[in-house]
Amino acid sequence: MTSKRSEDRPEGDRIAKLLARAGVASRREIERMIEDKRIAIDGNPVETPATFLTSLRGVTVDGKPVAAPEPTRLFAFHKPTGLLTAERDPKGRPTIYTALRNALPKGAPRLMPIGRLDLNTEGLLLLTNDGGFKREMELPATGIPRTYRARTFGEVTQEQLESLIDGITIDGVHYGSIDANLEQRTKNAGGRNQWIQVTITEGKNREVRRVLEHLGLKVSRLIRTGYGVFELGDLPRGAAVELKKHEIGKFRSQIRQHRRS
Repeated sequence: MTSKRSEDRPEGDRIAKLLARAGVASRREIERMIEDKRIAIDGNPVETPATFLTSLRGVTVDGKPVAAPEPTRLFAFHKPTGLLTAERDPKGRPTIYTALRNALPKGAPRLMPIGRLDLNTEGLLLLTNDGGFKREMELPATGIPRTYRARTFGEVTQEQLESLIDGITIDGVHYGSIDANLEQRTKNAGGRNQWIQVTITEGKNREVRRVLEHLGLKVSRLIRTGYGVFELGDLPRGAAVELKKHEIGKFRSQIRQHRRS
């Protein structure tokens, strides 16, 4: 028996989902483009993101027809510090796309970052042309681990770090289970510096920094070294490389396994 809700639901998918899948922009950006009347169907501006379509036939963006979705492609980029993970910045600060102009091979599609790294965080940033894949990889419910190395100043014990495995609430914000381990320590005249490896699965805004600062540590450098099955490895800073199709398949298998667990 079909429920009333499914009977009432229009056929197809929301236009923002289809356009994101086609690599036009993220869903949020597409909603802004609809507000700005930049998206049309058969010449008529789309009035609402709640527009359901079975295909993108007749859909234009800035007057140009939308091409059929390309196969999913995935790139790894070693983001340096000092770059915003954004397409543009009102203040005119450099973004990842400034560096990607020279880092990406010719013929690379329009790419969207999977998640974000803040201005002063460096390391592995994945980019894809597939908006649906991007969303799937970003959802906290997917449980994809993100691993960081943090250089910190201050005193902390392994026992304190291990307590984070149960999660922690800071200023009313709850952070789920965090796997943190002391990597190495070096003494200096003013105290202790240490490298700490941190693995999270939620990826909340500035999560690693806030948690370590809550423990009384000052974070002087933060590097993302892994995202799911992908690792930064020896990819040079500012460089980008395309990942193989079988690696994308491996990643999707990881997501399916998590959902079954």
